[in-house]
Amino acid sequence: MKKTKTLHIVRHAKSSWDYQNISDYDRPLKLRGIVNAYEMARRVKIRNSSPDYIITSPANRAFHTASVFARVIEIPFSQFRVDSDLYGSDIETIINLLKNIDDKFKNVMIFGHNPEFTELANQFAKHAIENISTCGIVSITFNVDEWKNIAKEHVKEVVFDFPKNELQV
Repeated sequence: MKKTKTLHIVRHAKSSWDYQNISDYDRPLKLRGIVNAYEMARRVKIRNSSPDYIITSPANRAFHTASVFARVIEIPFSQFRVDSDLYGSDIETIINLLKNIDDKFKNVMIFGHNPEFTELANQFAKHAIENISTCGIVSITFNVDEWKNIAKEHVKEVVFDFPKNELQV
């Protein structure tokens, strides 16, 4: 039986535009974003689909979202990585990052930004996703043993969840 790899693509939670003199990189989360991050992390934990490795963009809003998930899901810091390739990179760079994940990890969650994350999800999804909303999660399970083999033709399942989803757990 072939093993699987699951990738959770998480767009950062709702960020604040209240601060005029800070860079995009340093923009913080809004209170609503923090609340949504805790709720979505709780859903992941309840569904028993917690990742065994987290990779996040270094931008404040993505890092903060990833930190909330790590805390709720109880991911140790040794399984938490910050990678600048998840901030402002093209899809090929992000896919290359994914294909080089250590195969000992079966279930990986990445945190980053649109439009790249919606484009990334659409590289693998069988049905187009118009937009990953803030704190939305696209979970893609691949019928592969190694991350280097992830591809659309190996997709087993795609699940899309987001804070305003009416089909909540």
